[in-house]
Amino acid sequence: MAEAEEDCHSDVRAEDDENESPAETDLQAQLQMFRAQWMFELAPGVGSSNLETRPCRATKGSLLKAADTKGKQELAKEEKARELFLKAVEEEQNGALYEAIKFYRRAMQLVPDIEFKITYTRSPDGDGVGNSYMEDNDDDSKMADLLSCFQQQLTFQESVLKLCQPELESNQTHISELPMEVLMYIFRWVVSSDLDLRSLEQLSQVCRGFYICARDPEIWRLACLKVWGRSCIKLVPYTSWREMFLERPRVRFDGVYISKTTYIRQGEQSLDGFYRAWHQVEYYRYIRFFPDGHVMVLTTPEEPQSIVPRLRTRNTRTDAILLGHYRLSQDTDNQTKVFAVITKKKEEKPVDYKYRYFRRVPVQEADQSFHVGLQLCSSGHQRFNKLIWIHHSCHITYKSTGETAVTAFEIDKMYTPLFFARVRSYTAFSERPL
Repeated sequence: MAEAEEDCHSDVRAEDDENESPAETDLQAQLQMFRAQWMFELAPGVGSSNLETRPCRATKGSLLKAADTKGKQELAKEEKARELFLKAVEEEQNGALYEAIKFYRRAMQLVPDIEFKITYTRSPDGDGVGNSYMEDNDDDSKMADLLSCFQQQLTFQESVLKLCQPELESNQTHISELPMEVLMYIFRWVVSSDLDLRSLEQLSQVCRGFYICARDPEIWRLACLKVWGRSCIKLVPYTSWREMFLERPRVRFDGVYISKTTYIRQGEQSLDGFYRAWHQVEYYRYIRFFPDGHVMVLTTPEEPQSIVPRLRTRNTRTDAILLGHYRLSQDTDNQTKVFAVITKKKEEKPVDYKYRYFRRVPVQEADQSFHVGLQLCSSGHQRFNKLIWIHHSCHITYKSTGETAVTAFEIDKMYTPLFFARVRSYTAFSERPL
Protein backbone atom coordinates (compact mmCIF):
# COMPACT_ATOMS: atom_id res chain seq x y z
CA MET A 1 0.00 0.00 0.00
CA ALA A 2 2.84 2.40 0.93
CA GLU A 3 4.72 1.59 -2.26
CA ALA A 4 1.65 2.41 -4.31
CA GLU A 5 1.34 5.80 -2.59
CA GLU A 6 5.02 6.61 -3.25
CA ASP A 7 4.61 5.73 -6.91
CA CYS A 8 1.59 7.95 -7.06
CA HIS A 9 3.51 10.88 -5.50
CA SER A 10 6.44 10.40 -7.86
CA ASP A 11 4.08 10.43 -10.82
CA VAL A 12 2.57 13.67 -9.56
CA ARG A 13 6.03 15.29 -9.19
CA ALA A 14 6.98 14.15 -12.66
CA GLU A 15 3.81 15.64 -14.05
CA ASP A 16 4.53 18.89 -12.16
CA ASP A 17 8.08 18.99 -13.55
CA GLU A 18 6.74 18.49 -17.02
CA ASN A 19 4.22 21.31 -16.50
CA GLU A 20 6.92 23.82 -15.38
CA SER A 21 7.64 26.60 -17.84
CA PRO A 22 11.15 27.12 -19.37
CA ALA A 23 11.53 30.39 -17.41
CA GLU A 24 11.08 28.57 -14.12
CA THR A 25 13.56 25.95 -15.19
CA ASP A 26 16.13 28.64 -16.07
CA LEU A 27 15.53 30.32 -12.73
CA GLN A 28 16.10 27.09 -10.88
CA ALA A 29 19.32 26.50 -12.80
CA GLN A 30 20.62 29.97 -11.94
CA LEU A 31 19.68 29.46 -8.31
CA GLN A 32 21.52 26.17 -8.12
CA MET A 33 24.58 27.75 -9.82
CA PHE A 34 24.55 30.62 -7.30
CA ARG A 35 24.32 28.17 -4.38
CA ALA A 36 27.17 26.10 -5.75
CA GLN A 37 29.31 29.22 -6.26
CA TRP A 38 28.49 30.49 -2.79
CA MET A 39 29.31 27.14 -1.14
CA PHE A 40 32.51 26.96 -3.16
CA GLU A 41 33.66 30.42 -2.00
CA LEU A 42 32.90 29.49 1.65
CA ALA A 43 34.93 26.29 1.42
CA PRO A 44 38.49 26.75 2.85
CA GLY A 45 41.65 26.16 0.83
CA VAL A 46 40.22 26.86 -2.56
CA GLY A 47 42.92 27.95 -5.04
CA SER A 48 42.79 30.02 -8.15
CA SER A 49 43.14 26.93 -10.29
CA ASN A 50 39.90 25.55 -8.87
CA LEU A 51 38.16 28.83 -9.72
CA GLU A 52 38.84 28.38 -13.39
CA THR A 53 37.21 25.00 -13.29
CA ARG A 54 33.88 26.43 -12.31
CA PRO A 55 31.49 27.28 -15.17
CA CYS A 56 30.61 30.69 -13.72
CA ARG A 57 34.23 31.70 -13.34
CA ALA A 58 34.98 30.50 -16.81
CA THR A 59 32.13 32.56 -18.20
CA LYS A 60 33.26 35.67 -16.29
CA GLY A 61 36.85 35.20 -17.42
CA SER A 62 35.80 34.93 -21.04
CA LEU A 63 33.77 38.13 -20.77
CA LEU A 64 36.68 40.02 -19.24
CA LYS A 65 38.99 38.69 -21.90
CA ALA A 66 36.61 39.78 -24.68
CA ALA A 67 36.24 43.25 -23.14
CA ASP A 68 40.01 43.58 -22.84
CA THR A 69 40.46 42.58 -26.48
CA LYS A 70 37.82 45.08 -27.60
CA GLY A 71 39.44 47.85 -25.57
CA LYS A 72 42.82 47.12 -27.12
CA GLN A 73 41.26 47.29 -30.57
CA GLU A 74 39.67 50.65 -29.80
CA LEU A 75 42.97 52.01 -28.52
CA ALA A 76 44.78 50.73 -31.59
CA LYS A 77 42.15 52.32 -33.84
CA GLU A 78 42.40 55.66 -32.00
CA GLU A 79 46.20 55.54 -32.16
CA LYS A 80 46.05 54.92 -35.91
CA ALA A 81 43.58 57.78 -36.35
CA ARG A 82 45.87 60.02 -34.28
CA GLU A 83 48.84 59.22 -36.51
CA LEU A 84 46.82 59.93 -39.65
CA PHE A 85 45.53 63.22 -38.24
CA LEU A 86 49.02 64.40 -37.26
CA LYS A 87 50.30 63.37 -40.67
CA ALA A 88 47.52 65.44 -42.26
CA VAL A 89 48.51 68.44 -40.12
CA GLU A 90 52.11 68.09 -41.26
CA GLU A 91 51.11 67.89 -44.92
CA GLU A 92 48.89 70.96 -44.54
CA GLN A 93 51.76 72.93 -43.06
CA ASN A 94 53.98 71.90 -45.95
CA GLY A 95 51.39 73.16 -48.43
CA ALA A 96 50.22 69.76 -49.70
CA LEU A 97 46.53 70.38 -49.16
CA TYR A 98 45.34 67.51 -51.35
CA GLU A 99 47.39 64.95 -49.41
CA ALA A 100 46.27 66.54 -46.12
CA ILE A 101 42.62 66.12 -47.05
CA LYS A 102 43.14 62.41 -47.74
CA PHE A 103 44.78 61.86 -44.35
CA TYR A 104 42.08 63.88 -42.60
CA ARG A 105 39.39 61.77 -44.26
CA ARG A 106 41.02 58.46 -43.29
CA ALA A 107 41.47 59.61 -39.69
CA MET A 108 37.85 60.68 -39.36
CA GLN A 109 36.65 57.41 -40.85
CA LEU A 110 38.38 55.57 -38.00
CA VAL A 111 37.43 57.97 -35.21
CA PRO A 112 34.90 60.69 -36.19
CA ASP A 113 35.78 62.97 -33.25
CA ILE A 114 39.55 62.52 -33.40
CA GLU A 115 39.99 66.28 -33.77
CA PHE A 116 38.73 66.82 -30.22
CA LYS A 117 40.62 63.90 -28.70
CA ILE A 118 44.03 64.73 -30.06
CA THR A 119 46.48 66.61 -27.85
CA TYR A 120 49.29 67.05 -30.41
CA THR A 121 51.79 65.28 -28.15
CA ARG A 122 53.46 61.90 -28.71
CA SER A 123 55.38 59.46 -26.56
CA PRO A 124 59.20 59.31 -26.89
CA ASP A 125 59.01 56.03 -28.84
CA GLY A 126 56.66 57.48 -31.46
CA ASP A 127 57.47 58.37 -35.01
CA GLY A 128 58.13 61.99 -34.21
CA VAL A 129 55.15 63.46 -36.04
CA GLY A 130 53.71 64.96 -32.87
CA ASN A 131 57.08 66.35 -31.84
CA SER A 132 57.57 68.03 -35.19
CA TYR A 133 54.09 69.52 -34.94
CA MET A 134 54.87 70.92 -31.50
CA GLU A 135 58.04 72.46 -32.91
CA ASP A 136 56.03 74.02 -35.73
CA ASN A 137 53.63 75.46 -33.18
CA ASP A 138 56.54 77.01 -31.32
CA ASP A 139 57.84 78.48 -34.55
CA ASP A 140 54.40 79.88 -35.35
CA SER A 141 54.23 81.56 -31.96
CA LYS A 142 57.65 83.11 -32.52
CA MET A 143 56.72 84.20 -36.05
CA ALA A 144 53.33 85.62 -35.21
CA ASP A 145 54.25 88.87 -36.92
CA LEU A 146 53.81 88.29 -40.64
CA LEU A 147 56.09 91.17 -41.49
CA SER A 148 59.12 89.64 -39.78
CA CYS A 149 58.19 86.24 -41.18
CA PHE A 150 58.06 87.52 -44.77
CA GLN A 151 61.23 89.51 -44.35
CA GLN A 152 63.08 86.35 -43.40
CA GLN A 153 61.81 84.60 -46.50
CA LEU A 154 63.17 87.19 -48.90
CA THR A 155 65.59 85.85 -51.51
CA PHE A 156 68.82 87.51 -52.55
CA GLN A 157 70.08 87.14 -56.10
CA GLU A 158 73.30 88.77 -57.28
CA SER A 159 73.39 90.96 -54.18
CA VAL A 160 70.10 92.56 -55.20
CA LEU A 161 67.02 92.34 -52.98
CA LYS A 162 64.13 90.57 -54.72
CA LEU A 163 60.74 91.32 -53.20
CA CYS A 164 58.88 88.83 -55.37
CA GLN A 165 59.41 86.33 -58.17
CA PRO A 166 57.39 85.99 -61.41
CA GLU A 167 54.97 83.09 -61.34
CA LEU A 168 55.40 82.38 -65.07
CA GLU A 169 58.44 82.86 -67.26
CA SER A 170 58.17 85.88 -69.53
CA ASN A 171 60.42 87.91 -71.78
CA GLN A 172 58.98 91.13 -70.41
CA THR A 173 60.45 92.94 -67.45
CA HIS A 174 58.85 91.89 -64.17
CA ILE A 175 57.92 94.45 -61.53
CA SER A 176 60.38 92.83 -59.13
CA GLU A 177 63.21 94.19 -61.30
CA LEU A 178 62.39 97.74 -60.24
CA PRO A 179 64.51 99.28 -57.50
CA MET A 180 63.06 99.52 -54.03
CA GLU A 181 62.90 103.32 -54.22
CA VAL A 182 60.75 103.20 -57.37
CA LEU A 183 58.39 100.65 -55.82
CA MET A 184 57.97 102.76 -52.71
CA TYR A 185 57.21 105.80 -54.87
CA ILE A 186 54.51 103.80 -56.66
CA PHE A 187 53.03 102.84 -53.30
CA ARG A 188 52.97 106.51 -52.28
CA TRP A 189 50.97 107.22 -55.42
CA VAL A 190 48.53 104.48 -54.42
CA VAL A 191 47.99 106.14 -51.06
CA SER A 192 47.92 109.57 -52.74
CA SER A 193 47.27 112.88 -51.03
CA ASP A 194 43.75 111.68 -50.19
CA LEU A 195 45.20 109.11 -47.75
CA ASP A 196 43.63 106.10 -49.41
CA LEU A 197 45.11 103.56 -47.00
CA ARG A 198 42.35 101.13 -47.87
CA SER A 199 43.84 100.64 -51.34
CA LEU A 200 47.25 100.17 -49.75
CA GLU A 201 45.90 97.35 -47.58
CA GLN A 202 44.34 95.71 -50.64
CA LEU A 203 47.63 96.02 -52.52
CA SER A 204 49.44 94.25 -49.69
CA GLN A 205 47.43 91.08 -50.42
CA VAL A 206 49.10 90.58 -53.82
CA CYS A 207 52.29 88.92 -52.58
CA ARG A 208 54.75 88.87 -49.70
CA GLY A 209 56.93 91.55 -51.24
CA PHE A 210 54.01 93.95 -51.61
CA TYR A 211 53.01 93.14 -48.04
CA ILE A 212 56.43 94.28 -46.86
CA CYS A 213 56.24 97.48 -48.92
CA ALA A 214 52.74 98.24 -47.63
CA ARG A 215 54.03 97.99 -44.04
CA ASP A 216 56.79 100.52 -44.61
CA PRO A 217 56.87 102.76 -41.49
CA GLU A 218 57.62 105.88 -43.53
CA ILE A 219 54.32 105.69 -45.44
CA TRP A 220 52.29 105.36 -42.25
CA ARG A 221 54.32 108.09 -40.53
CA LEU A 222 53.58 110.54 -43.33
CA ALA A 223 49.89 109.62 -43.15
CA CYS A 224 49.82 110.27 -39.40
CA LEU A 225 51.59 113.61 -39.79
CA LYS A 226 49.07 114.64 -42.43
CA VAL A 227 46.15 113.86 -40.10
CA TRP A 228 47.39 115.04 -36.68
CA GLY A 229 50.34 117.24 -37.52
CA ARG A 230 52.86 117.89 -34.78
CA SER A 231 50.69 116.24 -32.12
CA CYS A 232 51.81 112.78 -33.28
CA ILE A 233 55.58 113.16 -33.02
CA LYS A 234 55.77 110.41 -30.38
CA LEU A 235 54.42 106.92 -30.88
CA VAL A 236 53.52 106.36 -27.23
CA PRO A 237 51.25 104.55 -26.38
CA TYR A 238 51.21 102.90 -29.83
CA THR A 239 53.81 100.43 -31.06
CA SER A 240 53.88 101.51 -34.71
CA TRP A 241 52.72 104.30 -37.02
CA ARG A 242 50.24 101.94 -38.62
CA GLU A 243 48.69 101.10 -35.27
CA MET A 244 48.39 104.81 -34.50
CA PHE A 245 46.61 105.51 -37.78
CA LEU A 246 44.19 102.62 -37.30
CA GLU A 247 43.47 103.03 -33.58
CA ARG A 248 43.65 106.75 -32.90
CA PRO A 249 40.32 108.55 -33.42
CA ARG A 250 40.20 110.54 -36.66
CA VAL A 251 37.73 111.67 -39.28
CA ARG A 252 37.48 109.66 -42.47
CA PHE A 253 38.30 111.06 -45.90
CA ASP A 254 37.07 108.37 -48.31
CA GLY A 255 33.43 109.40 -48.08
CA VAL A 256 30.99 111.90 -46.62
CA TYR A 257 29.09 112.26 -43.34
CA ILE A 258 25.32 112.54 -43.92
CA SER A 259 22.36 113.27 -41.67
CA LYS A 260 18.65 113.46 -42.50
CA THR A 261 16.24 115.67 -40.59
CA THR A 262 12.46 115.38 -40.83
CA TYR A 263 9.84 117.45 -39.04
CA ILE A 264 6.22 118.59 -39.39
CA ARG A 265 5.50 122.31 -39.93
CA GLN A 266 2.14 123.92 -39.50
CA GLY A 267 0.81 125.73 -42.54
CA GLU A 268 -1.59 128.62 -42.94
CA GLN A 269 -5.29 128.26 -42.31
CA SER A 270 -7.62 128.27 -45.27
CA LEU A 271 -9.67 131.35 -46.05
CA ASP A 272 -12.92 129.76 -44.99
CA GLY A 273 -11.33 128.47 -41.80
CA PHE A 274 -12.38 124.88 -42.28
CA TYR A 275 -8.89 123.29 -42.48
CA ARG A 276 -5.22 124.02 -41.90
CA ALA A 277 -2.42 122.51 -43.95
CA TRP A 278 0.53 120.62 -42.42
CA HIS A 279 3.83 120.22 -44.25
CA GLN A 280 6.44 117.50 -43.83
CA VAL A 281 9.89 119.02 -44.26
CA GLU A 282 12.95 116.88 -45.07
CA TYR A 283 16.49 118.08 -45.61
CA TYR A 284 20.02 116.67 -45.50
CA ARG A 285 23.33 117.84 -44.05
CA TYR A 286 26.55 116.81 -45.76
CA ILE A 287 30.05 117.22 -44.29
CA ARG A 288 33.15 116.25 -46.31
CA PHE A 289 36.60 116.33 -44.68
CA PHE A 290 39.91 116.56 -46.52
CA PRO A 291 43.34 115.46 -45.23
CA ASP A 292 44.81 118.97 -45.59
CA GLY A 293 42.42 120.40 -42.99
CA HIS A 294 39.67 121.70 -45.28
CA VAL A 295 36.00 120.88 -44.85
CA MET A 296 32.84 121.35 -46.90
CA VAL A 297 29.36 121.66 -45.39
CA LEU A 298 26.11 121.64 -47.33
CA THR A 299 22.49 121.76 -46.18
CA THR A 300 19.98 120.96 -48.90
CA PRO A 301 16.74 119.03 -49.50
CA GLU A 302 18.31 117.16 -52.43
CA GLU A 303 18.92 113.42 -52.18
CA PRO A 304 22.45 112.00 -51.66
CA GLN A 305 22.43 110.44 -55.15
CA SER A 306 22.62 113.88 -56.72
CA ILE A 307 24.74 115.68 -54.10
CA VAL A 308 27.50 113.20 -53.25
CA PRO A 309 29.21 113.35 -56.69
CA ARG A 310 29.47 117.15 -56.41
CA LEU A 311 31.46 116.91 -53.19
CA ARG A 312 34.41 115.07 -54.67
CA THR A 313 36.57 118.21 -54.94
CA ARG A 314 36.48 121.65 -53.38
CA ASN A 315 36.19 123.28 -56.81
CA THR A 316 32.49 122.65 -57.04
CA ARG A 317 30.03 125.11 -58.54
CA THR A 318 27.33 124.58 -55.94
CA ASP A 319 26.74 128.01 -54.40
CA ALA A 320 25.19 126.80 -51.16
CA ILE A 321 28.35 124.95 -50.06
CA LEU A 322 30.19 126.35 -47.03
CA LEU A 323 33.99 126.05 -47.00
CA GLY A 324 36.26 126.18 -44.00
CA HIS A 325 38.92 124.55 -41.84
CA TYR A 326 38.71 121.99 -39.06
CA ARG A 327 40.91 120.63 -36.30
CA LEU A 328 40.81 117.60 -34.02
CA SER A 329 40.87 118.00 -30.26
CA GLN A 330 41.16 115.28 -27.63
CA ASP A 331 40.03 116.26 -24.15
CA THR A 332 41.10 114.79 -20.85
CA ASP A 333 38.05 112.49 -20.91
CA ASN A 334 39.49 110.79 -24.04
CA GLN A 335 36.67 112.12 -26.21
CA THR A 336 37.75 113.31 -29.64
CA LYS A 337 35.98 116.40 -30.91
CA VAL A 338 36.01 118.18 -34.26
CA PHE A 339 35.86 121.97 -34.36
CA ALA A 340 35.32 123.75 -37.66
CA VAL A 341 34.95 127.33 -38.84
CA ILE A 342 33.11 127.64 -42.13
CA THR A 343 32.12 130.58 -44.32
CA LYS A 344 30.17 131.16 -47.48
CA LYS A 345 31.89 131.22 -50.81
CA LYS A 346 32.86 134.73 -51.78
CA GLU A 347 31.02 136.00 -54.82
CA GLU A 348 32.25 138.91 -56.90
CA LYS A 349 29.38 141.26 -57.55
CA PRO A 350 29.47 142.96 -60.92
CA VAL A 351 29.80 146.74 -60.95
CA ASP A 352 26.55 148.48 -61.83
CA TYR A 353 27.50 151.49 -63.98
CA LYS A 354 23.91 152.60 -64.50
CA TYR A 355 23.53 154.19 -61.09
CA ARG A 356 27.15 155.07 -60.35
CA TYR A 357 26.46 158.81 -60.30
CA PHE A 358 23.66 158.51 -57.76
CA ARG A 359 24.34 158.69 -54.05
CA ARG A 360 23.60 155.45 -52.29
CA VAL A 361 23.04 154.69 -48.68
CA PRO A 362 26.23 153.00 -47.45
CA VAL A 363 25.71 149.40 -46.40
CA GLN A 364 27.70 148.17 -43.45
CA GLU A 365 29.92 145.36 -44.64
CA ALA A 366 30.27 142.29 -42.42
CA ASP A 367 31.90 138.86 -42.50
CA GLN A 368 29.74 135.95 -41.50
CA SER A 369 31.07 132.61 -40.30
CA PHE A 370 29.69 129.53 -38.57
CA HIS A 371 31.43 127.71 -35.74
CA VAL A 372 30.65 124.02 -35.48
CA GLY A 373 31.54 121.52 -32.76
CA LEU A 374 31.11 117.77 -33.26
CA GLN A 375 31.95 114.76 -31.14
CA LEU A 376 33.57 111.85 -33.00
CA CYS A 377 32.55 108.33 -32.00
CA SER A 378 32.04 104.85 -33.40
CA SER A 379 28.79 103.05 -34.10
CA GLY A 380 28.30 99.36 -34.81
CA HIS A 381 31.15 97.53 -36.50
CA GLN A 382 32.56 100.64 -38.19
CA ARG A 383 34.98 102.98 -36.49
CA PHE A 384 34.82 106.79 -36.37
CA ASN A 385 31.65 106.79 -38.47
CA LYS A 386 29.41 108.99 -36.32
CA LEU A 387 29.41 112.72 -35.52
CA ILE A 388 27.22 114.16 -32.77
CA TRP A 389 26.45 117.87 -32.61
CA ILE A 390 27.71 119.67 -29.50
CA HIS A 391 27.92 123.29 -30.70
CA HIS A 392 26.66 125.50 -33.51
CA SER A 393 26.86 129.31 -33.59
CA CYS A 394 26.91 132.17 -36.07
CA HIS A 395 29.56 134.91 -35.85
CA ILE A 396 29.07 138.23 -37.64
CA THR A 397 32.02 140.62 -37.66
CA TYR A 398 31.40 144.20 -38.84
CA LYS A 399 34.36 145.62 -40.72
CA SER A 400 33.67 149.24 -39.86
CA THR A 401 33.68 148.81 -36.09
CA GLY A 402 35.39 145.44 -35.67
CA GLU A 403 32.65 144.21 -33.37
CA THR A 404 31.50 140.62 -33.49
CA ALA A 405 27.95 139.47 -32.77
CA VAL A 406 27.61 135.84 -31.75
CA THR A 407 24.36 133.91 -32.00
CA ALA A 408 24.38 130.41 -30.52
CA PHE A 409 21.84 127.86 -31.69
CA GLU A 410 20.25 125.41 -29.31
CA ILE A 411 21.22 121.80 -30.02
CA ASP A 412 17.91 119.99 -30.10
CA LYS A 413 16.35 117.12 -31.99
CA MET A 414 16.75 119.06 -35.24
CA TYR A 415 20.49 118.36 -35.07
CA THR A 416 20.48 114.67 -35.90
CA PRO A 417 23.79 112.74 -35.82
CA LEU A 418 25.77 112.40 -39.03
CA PHE A 419 26.79 108.94 -40.22
CA PHE A 420 29.64 108.15 -42.56
CA ALA A 421 29.04 106.76 -46.05
CA ARG A 422 32.00 105.55 -48.07
CA VAL A 423 32.18 106.79 -51.68
CA ARG A 424 34.44 104.82 -54.00
CA SER A 425 34.74 107.57 -56.59
CA TYR A 426 36.51 109.82 -54.08
CA THR A 427 39.58 107.55 -54.13
CA ALA A 428 39.36 106.27 -57.71
CA PHE A 429 42.01 108.71 -58.96
CA SER A 430 45.27 109.98 -57.50
CA GLU A 431 46.18 113.58 -58.16
CA ARG A 432 49.36 113.75 -56.08
CA PRO A 433 51.50 111.22 -54.21
CA LEU A 434 51.68 111.08 -50.45
